[in-house]
Amino acid sequence: MIMQNLVAPDHAVTISGLEKRFTRRQSSEVSLAVDDVGFTVPRGSFFTLLGPSGCGKTTTLRCLAGLESADRGEISMNGKSVFSAQARRDVAPEDRPIAMVPQSYGIWPHMKVYDNAAFPLRYGRKTCSRAEARTRVHAMLDQVGLAEYADRWSTQLSGGQQQRLALARALLCEPEVLLLDEPLSNLDAKLRAQLRAELRSFQQKFGVTTLYVTHDQGEALAMSDTIVVMNRGRIEQIGSPAEIYDSPASRFVADFVGSANLVPGVVDGVRGADNVVEVKTSVGILRCGRSATPPAPPTAGREVHVCIRPEHVRVVTEVPAAGEPNRFPARITSTEYLGDRREVVVAVDDVSLRAHADAHLRAGPGDEVGVLLDPEWTVALWS
Repeated sequence: MIMQNLVAPDHAVTISGLEKRFTRRQSSEVSLAVDDVGFTVPRGSFFTLLGPSGCGKTTTLRCLAGLESADRGEISMNGKSVFSAQARRDVAPEDRPIAMVPQSYGIWPHMKVYDNAAFPLRYGRKTCSRAEARTRVHAMLDQVGLAEYADRWSTQLSGGQQQRLALARALLCEPEVLLLDEPLSNLDAKLRAQLRAELRSFQQKFGVTTLYVTHDQGEALAMSDTIVVMNRGRIEQIGSPAEIYDSPASRFVADFVGSANLVPGVVDGVRGADNVVEVKTSVGILRCGRSATPPAPPTAGREVHVCIRPEHVRVVTEVPAAGEPNRFPARITSTEYLGDRREVVVAVDDVSLRAHADAHLRAGPGDEVGVLLDPEWTVALWS
Protein backbone atom coordinates (compact mmCIF):
# COMPACT_ATOMS: atom_id res chain seq x y z
CA MET A 1 0.00 0.00 0.00
CA ILE A 2 1.32 3.43 -0.93
CA MET A 3 2.00 5.69 2.06
CA GLN A 4 2.04 9.47 1.91
CA ASN A 5 4.37 11.74 3.86
CA LEU A 6 2.14 14.26 5.61
CA VAL A 7 3.81 15.36 8.83
CA ALA A 8 7.13 16.36 10.30
CA PRO A 9 9.10 13.40 11.73
CA ASP A 10 8.98 14.80 15.27
CA HIS A 11 5.24 14.05 15.36
CA ALA A 12 4.36 10.42 16.00
CA VAL A 13 0.65 11.01 15.34
CA THR A 14 -1.28 13.72 13.53
CA ILE A 15 -5.08 13.76 13.42
CA SER A 16 -7.01 16.47 11.58
CA GLY A 17 -10.71 17.11 11.00
CA LEU A 18 -11.75 13.72 12.38
CA GLU A 19 -15.48 12.95 12.46
CA LYS A 20 -17.28 9.74 13.35
CA ARG A 21 -21.05 9.26 13.26
CA PHE A 22 -23.11 6.37 14.60
CA THR A 23 -26.66 5.56 13.52
CA ARG A 24 -29.04 3.88 15.95
CA ARG A 25 -30.79 0.94 14.32
CA GLN A 26 -34.22 1.37 15.86
CA SER A 27 -34.69 5.12 15.46
CA SER A 28 -32.21 5.79 12.62
CA GLU A 29 -31.04 8.72 14.75
CA VAL A 30 -27.52 9.87 13.87
CA SER A 31 -25.17 10.92 16.67
CA LEU A 32 -21.83 12.65 16.15
CA ALA A 33 -19.42 10.81 18.46
CA VAL A 34 -16.29 12.63 17.24
CA ASP A 35 -16.73 16.16 15.93
CA ASP A 36 -13.86 17.85 14.06
CA VAL A 37 -11.12 16.51 16.35
CA GLY A 38 -7.51 17.33 15.55
CA PHE A 39 -4.17 17.23 17.40
CA THR A 40 -0.52 16.23 17.05
CA VAL A 41 1.36 13.88 19.36
CA PRO A 42 5.12 14.54 19.80
CA ARG A 43 7.34 11.51 19.42
CA GLY A 44 8.13 9.79 22.72
CA SER A 45 5.48 11.66 24.71
CA PHE A 46 2.73 10.47 27.04
CA PHE A 47 -0.44 11.95 25.55
CA THR A 48 -3.81 11.57 27.29
CA LEU A 49 -7.40 11.85 26.06
CA LEU A 50 -9.46 12.82 29.11
CA GLY A 51 -13.20 13.23 29.46
CA PRO A 52 -16.45 11.76 30.81
CA SER A 53 -18.14 8.66 29.43
CA GLY A 54 -19.53 9.27 25.94
CA CYS A 55 -17.24 12.23 25.17
CA GLY A 56 -15.62 10.54 22.16
CA LYS A 57 -12.19 9.71 23.57
CA THR A 58 -12.37 5.93 23.07
CA THR A 59 -13.91 6.33 19.62
CA THR A 60 -11.00 8.62 18.69
CA LEU A 61 -8.54 5.98 19.93
CA ARG A 62 -10.35 3.22 18.01
CA CYS A 63 -10.22 5.31 14.82
CA LEU A 64 -6.49 5.72 15.38
CA ALA A 65 -6.13 1.97 15.85
CA GLY A 66 -8.16 1.23 12.71
CA LEU A 67 -10.91 -0.53 14.69
CA GLU A 68 -13.38 2.16 13.56
CA SER A 69 -13.45 3.94 10.20
CA ALA A 70 -14.05 7.66 10.52
CA ASP A 71 -16.48 9.47 8.22
CA ARG A 72 -14.15 12.41 7.64
CA GLY A 73 -10.60 13.47 8.39
CA GLU A 74 -6.97 12.40 8.17
CA ILE A 75 -4.73 10.27 10.41
CA SER A 76 -1.00 9.84 9.95
CA MET A 77 1.68 8.09 12.00
CA ASN A 78 5.33 9.06 11.81
CA GLY A 79 4.77 10.86 8.54
CA LYS A 80 2.76 8.10 6.84
CA SER A 81 -0.94 8.33 6.13
CA VAL A 82 -2.97 5.48 7.63
CA PHE A 83 -6.40 7.00 7.07
CA SER A 84 -7.81 9.57 4.67
CA ALA A 85 -11.52 9.88 4.01
CA GLN A 86 -10.88 12.06 0.97
CA ALA A 87 -8.34 9.66 -0.57
CA ARG A 88 -10.34 6.61 0.58
CA ARG A 89 -7.30 5.24 2.39
CA ASP A 90 -7.85 3.03 5.45
CA VAL A 91 -4.85 0.92 6.48
CA ALA A 92 -5.82 -2.29 8.33
CA PRO A 93 -5.16 -2.37 12.09
CA GLU A 94 -2.54 -5.10 11.75
CA ASP A 95 -0.62 -2.95 9.26
CA ARG A 96 -0.52 0.11 11.49
CA PRO A 97 2.60 0.59 13.67
CA ILE A 98 0.67 0.24 16.94
CA ALA A 99 0.04 -2.01 19.90
CA MET A 100 -3.06 -1.67 22.04
CA VAL A 101 -3.82 -2.59 25.66
CA PRO A 102 -7.61 -2.68 26.12
CA GLN A 103 -9.50 -2.06 29.35
CA SER A 104 -9.81 -5.83 29.96
CA TYR A 105 -6.09 -6.41 29.14
CA GLY A 106 -6.94 -9.17 26.62
CA ILE A 107 -4.95 -11.81 28.52
CA TRP A 108 -5.66 -15.33 27.24
CA PRO A 109 -6.60 -17.56 30.20
CA HIS A 110 -5.67 -20.83 28.42
CA MET A 111 -2.05 -19.68 28.00
CA LYS A 112 0.76 -19.36 30.49
CA VAL A 113 2.44 -16.03 31.17
CA TYR A 114 5.35 -16.75 28.81
CA ASP A 115 3.06 -17.76 25.94
CA ASN A 116 0.89 -14.67 26.36
CA ALA A 117 3.95 -12.43 26.16
CA ALA A 118 5.49 -14.36 23.25
CA PHE A 119 2.36 -14.27 21.10
CA PRO A 120 3.31 -11.22 18.94
CA LEU A 121 6.76 -12.69 18.28
CA ARG A 122 5.17 -15.89 16.98
CA TYR A 123 2.22 -14.52 15.03
CA GLY A 124 2.70 -10.73 14.73
CA ARG A 125 4.21 -8.49 12.07
CA LYS A 126 7.77 -9.02 13.32
CA THR A 127 8.24 -12.72 14.01
CA CYS A 128 11.60 -14.18 15.02
CA SER A 129 13.26 -17.47 15.77
CA ARG A 130 12.27 -19.51 18.81
CA ALA A 131 15.65 -18.89 20.48
CA GLU A 132 15.49 -15.12 19.91
CA ALA A 133 11.89 -15.02 21.10
CA ARG A 134 12.80 -16.81 24.32
CA THR A 135 15.62 -14.35 25.01
CA ARG A 136 13.47 -11.31 24.31
CA VAL A 137 10.42 -12.55 26.24
CA HIS A 138 12.41 -13.43 29.38
CA ALA A 139 14.21 -10.08 29.21
CA MET A 140 10.89 -8.21 28.93
CA LEU A 141 9.22 -10.20 31.72
CA ASP A 142 12.21 -9.40 33.91
CA GLN A 143 11.86 -5.69 33.19
CA VAL A 144 8.19 -5.67 34.22
CA GLY A 145 8.79 -7.83 37.29
CA LEU A 146 7.19 -11.04 36.02
CA ALA A 147 10.23 -13.23 35.29
CA GLU A 148 9.46 -15.63 38.14
CA TYR A 149 5.89 -16.07 36.90
CA ALA A 150 6.76 -17.11 33.32
CA ASP A 151 5.55 -20.71 33.77
CA ARG A 152 2.36 -19.85 35.66
CA TRP A 153 -1.10 -19.75 34.13
CA SER A 154 -2.15 -16.18 33.42
CA THR A 155 -5.28 -16.68 35.56
CA GLN A 156 -3.02 -17.04 38.60
CA LEU A 157 -1.83 -13.43 38.28
CA SER A 158 -3.30 -10.55 40.23
CA GLY A 159 -4.97 -7.66 38.43
CA GLY A 160 -1.82 -5.57 38.66
CA GLN A 161 0.33 -8.40 37.34
CA GLN A 162 -2.06 -8.96 34.42
CA GLN A 163 -1.74 -5.27 33.57
CA ARG A 164 2.05 -5.63 33.50
CA LEU A 165 1.76 -8.73 31.32
CA ALA A 166 -0.47 -6.91 28.84
CA LEU A 167 2.03 -4.06 28.73
CA ALA A 168 4.96 -6.48 28.22
CA ARG A 169 3.15 -8.18 25.34
CA ALA A 170 2.38 -4.83 23.73
CA LEU A 171 5.99 -3.62 24.04
CA LEU A 172 7.29 -6.85 22.48
CA CYS A 173 5.43 -5.79 19.32
CA GLU A 174 7.95 -2.92 19.16
CA PRO A 175 5.18 -0.45 18.33
CA GLU A 176 5.82 3.08 17.18
CA VAL A 177 2.67 4.10 19.06
CA LEU A 178 1.23 2.40 22.17
CA LEU A 179 -2.53 2.79 22.74
CA LEU A 180 -3.92 2.32 26.26
CA ASP A 181 -7.70 2.33 26.78
CA GLU A 182 -8.44 2.87 30.51
CA PRO A 183 -6.12 0.01 31.55
CA LEU A 184 -6.33 0.83 35.28
CA SER A 185 -10.09 1.27 35.62
CA ASN A 186 -10.72 -2.29 36.90
CA LEU A 187 -8.27 -1.97 39.80
CA ASP A 188 -8.80 -0.68 43.33
CA ALA A 189 -7.73 2.87 44.17
CA LYS A 190 -4.50 1.98 45.99
CA LEU A 191 -3.30 -0.34 43.21
CA ARG A 192 -4.23 2.23 40.56
CA ALA A 193 -2.02 4.81 42.23
CA GLN A 194 0.89 2.34 42.36
CA LEU A 195 0.51 1.11 38.79
CA ARG A 196 0.10 4.52 37.20
CA ALA A 197 3.55 5.40 38.54
CA GLU A 198 4.92 2.12 37.17
CA LEU A 199 3.23 2.63 33.81
CA ARG A 200 4.69 6.11 33.44
CA SER A 201 8.10 4.78 34.45
CA PHE A 202 7.90 2.01 31.83
CA GLN A 203 6.86 4.51 29.16
CA GLN A 204 9.82 6.75 29.93
CA LYS A 205 12.18 3.78 30.11
CA PHE A 206 11.20 2.41 26.70
CA GLY A 207 10.57 5.82 25.13
CA VAL A 208 7.49 4.66 23.24
CA THR A 209 4.93 7.26 22.17
CA THR A 210 1.82 6.56 24.24
CA LEU A 211 -1.81 7.59 23.81
CA TYR A 212 -3.76 7.00 27.00
CA VAL A 213 -7.54 7.18 27.39
CA THR A 214 -9.06 7.81 30.82
CA HIS A 215 -11.95 9.49 32.61
CA ASP A 216 -9.82 9.77 35.77
CA GLN A 217 -8.46 13.29 36.15
CA GLY A 218 -5.92 12.17 38.76
CA GLU A 219 -4.38 9.69 36.33
CA ALA A 220 -4.25 12.30 33.59
CA LEU A 221 -2.60 14.95 35.77
CA ALA A 222 -0.08 12.54 37.29
CA MET A 223 1.07 10.75 34.14
CA SER A 224 0.75 13.00 31.12
CA ASP A 225 3.00 15.31 29.16
CA THR A 226 -0.05 16.62 27.30
CA ILE A 227 -3.78 16.31 28.03
CA VAL A 228 -6.66 16.68 25.58
CA VAL A 229 -9.91 17.36 27.44
CA MET A 230 -12.92 16.20 25.41
CA ASN A 231 -16.64 16.85 25.85
CA ARG A 232 -19.52 15.79 23.60
CA GLY A 233 -17.21 14.72 20.82
CA ARG A 234 -15.22 17.96 20.69
CA ILE A 235 -11.95 19.17 22.16
CA GLU A 236 -12.35 21.65 25.00
CA GLN A 237 -8.65 22.26 25.66
CA ILE A 238 -5.18 20.92 24.90
CA GLY A 239 -2.29 21.65 27.25
CA SER A 240 0.13 20.42 29.87
CA PRO A 241 -1.33 19.18 33.18
CA ALA A 242 -0.41 22.50 34.82
CA GLU A 243 -2.04 24.51 32.03
CA ILE A 244 -5.22 22.44 32.15
CA TYR A 245 -5.50 22.73 35.93
CA ASP A 246 -4.28 26.27 36.56
CA SER A 247 -5.63 27.96 33.43
CA PRO A 248 -8.79 26.12 32.33
CA ALA A 249 -10.22 27.31 29.02
CA SER A 250 -13.89 26.78 29.90
CA ARG A 251 -16.31 26.12 32.74
CA PHE A 252 -16.43 22.46 31.69
CA VAL A 253 -12.66 22.03 32.02
CA ALA A 254 -12.56 23.90 35.33
CA ASP A 255 -15.36 21.77 36.77
CA PHE A 256 -14.25 18.41 35.34
CA VAL A 257 -10.54 18.63 36.16
CA GLY A 258 -10.20 19.05 39.89
CA SER A 259 -12.50 20.93 42.22
CA ALA A 260 -13.45 24.50 41.36
CA ASN A 261 -15.51 27.34 42.75
CA LEU A 262 -17.38 28.95 39.84
CA VAL A 263 -18.87 32.38 40.51
CA PRO A 264 -21.00 34.09 37.83
CA GLY A 265 -20.59 37.78 37.09
CA VAL A 266 -20.13 40.46 34.45
CA VAL A 267 -16.98 42.24 33.30
CA ASP A 268 -16.51 45.54 35.10
CA GLY A 269 -13.34 46.47 33.22
CA VAL A 270 -9.79 45.50 32.22
CA ARG A 271 -7.05 47.25 34.20
CA GLY A 272 -3.32 47.79 33.87
CA ALA A 273 -0.60 46.60 31.56
CA ASP A 274 -1.21 43.02 32.68
CA ASN A 275 -4.84 43.17 31.50
CA VAL A 276 -6.29 42.17 34.85
CA VAL A 277 -9.99 41.50 34.34
CA GLU A 278 -12.26 42.87 37.05
CA VAL A 279 -15.56 41.06 37.40
CA LYS A 280 -18.61 42.34 39.24
CA THR A 281 -20.21 39.46 41.18
CA SER A 282 -22.81 39.08 43.91
CA VAL A 283 -19.99 38.97 46.49
CA GLY A 284 -18.22 42.06 45.15
CA ILE A 285 -15.45 42.87 42.66
CA LEU A 286 -13.13 39.97 41.79
CA ARG A 287 -9.78 40.72 40.19
CA CYS A 288 -8.70 37.95 37.82
CA GLY A 289 -5.01 37.78 37.01
CA ARG A 290 -5.69 34.94 34.57
CA SER A 291 -8.25 34.52 31.85
CA ALA A 292 -9.00 32.10 29.06
CA THR A 293 -8.48 33.47 25.57
CA PRO A 294 -11.69 35.39 24.85
CA PRO A 295 -13.46 35.00 21.49
CA ALA A 296 -13.50 38.81 21.33
CA PRO A 297 -11.94 41.60 23.42
CA PRO A 298 -13.72 41.63 26.80
CA THR A 299 -16.10 44.56 27.21
CA ALA A 300 -17.94 45.88 30.25
CA GLY A 301 -21.15 43.98 30.90
CA ARG A 302 -20.04 40.73 29.26
CA GLU A 303 -21.18 37.69 31.24
CA VAL A 304 -18.36 35.52 32.60
CA HIS A 305 -17.64 32.97 35.30
CA VAL A 306 -14.78 33.29 37.75
CA CYS A 307 -12.90 30.11 38.67
CA ILE A 308 -11.09 29.79 42.01
CA ARG A 309 -9.55 26.49 43.09
CA PRO A 310 -10.14 25.61 46.79
CA GLU A 311 -6.40 25.70 47.55
CA HIS A 312 -6.35 29.35 46.43
CA VAL A 313 -9.13 30.37 48.81
CA ARG A 314 -7.49 31.50 52.04
CA VAL A 315 -9.57 31.49 55.22
CA VAL A 316 -8.38 33.73 58.07
CA THR A 317 -9.87 34.53 61.46
CA GLU A 318 -9.57 38.30 60.91
CA VAL A 319 -12.64 39.70 59.16
CA PRO A 320 -11.57 42.18 56.40
CA ALA A 321 -13.33 45.44 55.71
CA ALA A 322 -16.11 45.21 53.16
CA GLY A 323 -15.49 46.58 49.67
CA GLU A 324 -11.90 45.44 49.16
CA PRO A 325 -11.35 43.42 45.93
CA ASN A 326 -10.83 39.71 46.52
CA ARG A 327 -11.25 40.14 50.30
CA PHE A 328 -14.61 39.38 51.85
CA PRO A 329 -16.21 38.77 55.22
CA ALA A 330 -17.72 35.28 55.35
CA ARG A 331 -19.27 32.69 57.65
CA ILE A 332 -18.19 29.07 57.97
CA THR A 333 -21.01 26.64 57.18
CA SER A 334 -19.11 23.33 57.49
CA THR A 335 -15.64 21.88 58.08
CA GLU A 336 -13.98 18.51 57.62
CA TYR A 337 -10.68 17.62 59.28
CA LEU A 338 -8.48 15.63 56.84
CA GLY A 339 -5.22 15.56 58.79
CA ASP A 340 -3.06 17.76 56.57
CA ARG A 341 -5.81 20.36 56.07
CA ARG A 342 -9.41 21.25 56.70
CA GLU A 343 -12.02 21.22 53.94
CA VAL A 344 -14.04 24.32 54.73
CA VAL A 345 -17.20 25.64 53.12
CA VAL A 346 -17.79 29.35 53.69
CA ALA A 347 -20.75 31.51 52.75
CA VAL A 348 -20.05 34.93 51.28
CA ASP A 349 -23.53 36.43 51.17
CA ASP A 350 -25.45 33.76 49.21
CA VAL A 351 -22.38 32.28 47.49
CA SER A 352 -20.74 29.15 48.92
CA LEU A 353 -16.99 28.70 48.43
CA ARG A 354 -15.01 25.56 49.15
CA ALA A 355 -11.55 26.15 50.64
CA HIS A 356 -8.51 24.16 51.77
CA ALA A 357 -7.73 25.75 55.12
CA ASP A 358 -5.00 25.19 57.68
CA ALA A 359 -5.55 21.96 59.59
CA HIS A 360 -5.35 23.91 62.86
CA LEU A 361 -7.74 26.71 61.90
CA ARG A 362 -9.35 27.95 65.11
CA ALA A 363 -12.82 28.46 63.71
CA GLY A 364 -15.85 26.28 63.12
CA PRO A 365 -19.37 26.31 61.69
CA GLY A 366 -21.15 29.58 62.40
CA ASP A 367 -17.98 31.60 63.02
CA GLU A 368 -17.33 34.84 61.14
CA VAL A 369 -14.07 34.75 59.19
CA GLY A 370 -12.28 36.44 56.31
CA VAL A 371 -11.82 35.05 52.80
CA LEU A 372 -8.86 36.11 50.62
CA LEU A 373 -8.66 35.15 46.94
CA ASP A 374 -5.23 35.46 45.30
CA PRO A 375 -5.76 37.39 42.02
CA GLU A 376 -2.83 35.54 40.41
CA TRP A 377 -4.79 32.26 40.61
CA THR A 378 -8.25 33.67 39.92
CA VAL A 379 -9.39 32.90 36.36
CA ALA A 380 -12.01 34.61 34.19
CA LEU A 381 -13.81 32.10 31.94
CA TRP A 382 -15.74 33.20 28.86
CA SER A 383 -17.61 29.97 28.19
